[in-house]
Amino acid sequence: MRHGVQKADLFASFVVFLVALPLCVGVAVASGVPAELGLVTGIVGGLVVGVLPGSSLQVSGPAAGLTVLVHEAVQRYGVTALGVLVLAAGLVQLGLGALRLGRWFRAVSAAVVHGMLAGIGLVLVAGQVYALGDVGAPEGGLGKFAGLVSLPGRVDPVALSVGGATMVVLVVWGRWRRGARLVPAPLVAVALAAGVTWVFDLEVRRLRVQGLWDAVRVPEAADLGRLTEVGVIGTVVAFALIASAESLFSAAAVDRLHDGRRTDYDRELMAQGVGNAVCGVLGALPMTAVIVRSAANLRAGARTKASRVLHGVWLLLFAAVVPGVLEVIPVAALAGLLVYAGCKLVPVREVRTLWRGHRGEVVVLGVTAGAIVVGNLFEGVLVGLALAVAKTAWEISHVHVETEDRGDAGLVVRVLGHATFLRLPKLLDALDALPLDREVRLELGGLRHVDHACAAALEGWAAAREQRVAQAERAERLRAG
Repeated sequence: MRHGVQKADLFASFVVFLVALPLCVGVAVASGVPAELGLVTGIVGGLVVGVLPGSSLQVSGPAAGLTVLVHEAVQRYGVTALGVLVLAAGLVQLGLGALRLGRWFRAVSAAVVHGMLAGIGLVLVAGQVYALGDVGAPEGGLGKFAGLVSLPGRVDPVALSVGGATMVVLVVWGRWRRGARLVPAPLVAVALAAGVTWVFDLEVRRLRVQGLWDAVRVPEAADLGRLTEVGVIGTVVAFALIASAESLFSAAAVDRLHDGRRTDYDRELMAQGVGNAVCGVLGALPMTAVIVRSAANLRAGARTKASRVLHGVWLLLFAAVVPGVLEVIPVAALAGLLVYAGCKLVPVREVRTLWRGHRGEVVVLGVTAGAIVVGNLFEGVLVGLALAVAKTAWEISHVHVETEDRGDAGLVVRVLGHATFLRLPKLLDALDALPLDREVRLELGGLRHVDHACAAALEGWAAAREQRVAQAERAERLRAG
């Protein structure tokens, strides 16, 4: 039995390696860094995070979900600063895990998460469409979308054909379940594209490889000094929070795919922090747990964490022994792979489900995605979180005014629910509509919550009503006199 488990893990490790190899390289290229740095992150995800406690079956490495943020950081601070950014983000994750805050990431609104993924996917697709045609992409999300108008006249038709064919193979091969289990669709698509361009000697842009150890760069003291910059601190926080959220959401999804041991979220967060700290020391890309690789690991029959550790071994052997093979891969093929991955990030099914029952959530999702496209990833997520909180506050702040007429005893007015500033206009309108010629007794015992604004407004209304009643009585006496 033990031998069978080892055999299953060995097979699963090969499958995950074949899935991870093109994705590690593609994410690195899309992030604007050498392809080898993507492999370094994949290796650390296997050899370091793979042995740590947390989630035993999910696989970590560079993820498409961080591509946009990493590219922005590299453009702003340079590739030399990437290591210190990732190192600091890893230390933040370690701190969050040590404080046992991992489970709180599950409390983030699902609409914000889906909106974040949708925004990332849209910007990723918009940027990689240029690479499909061997054309440089403009800066910023809006710039990428605006530039699409003039793109058709600038693309290289040969590169576009290679990238388009790559996406077709991804779709077709992925639907053949038996074939996709044996050989993953990403590997088949990229390998075919590389083979065709090599056999026919097509004039398309290919990867440049400088060697694994030449790409690694340990942060220096001058790099660490950049952590005093406000913009750098914001980027570190964005790296840490978004990488943590994506990893823990992936862990929740992986737990639903198997009946084994459940994820310890705080330990998993610390494991991701250790992995990112090591990646930072090596100057590599940040990592997250990746649902695509994790699902492939489970489908291939993985039983223990040995499969994810071994996939890191195969990545290391490949990068050390035959890195030159990467130079036959056309950039357009990797762009096709990432366009396909970016489309998968857009949660079309979730939007349809939410639209039928929770249209307010769709608004949060759309605003979050739009803010990411217009601004950047960190700002978009903050906008989404603020809108989700405001929406929740509005929904729970229901206040109801009941009026009971007791004849000569006057009116009894009961205020029920949650009295917050969001419902203050409605509450005051109902109270102001009460007749001045009747005695009113206001009962607030049915309120489950009263914020300061409402409490002050109710006191002010009571005082103002007394004045209005007194004025009305004086006016009546004057008329009678």
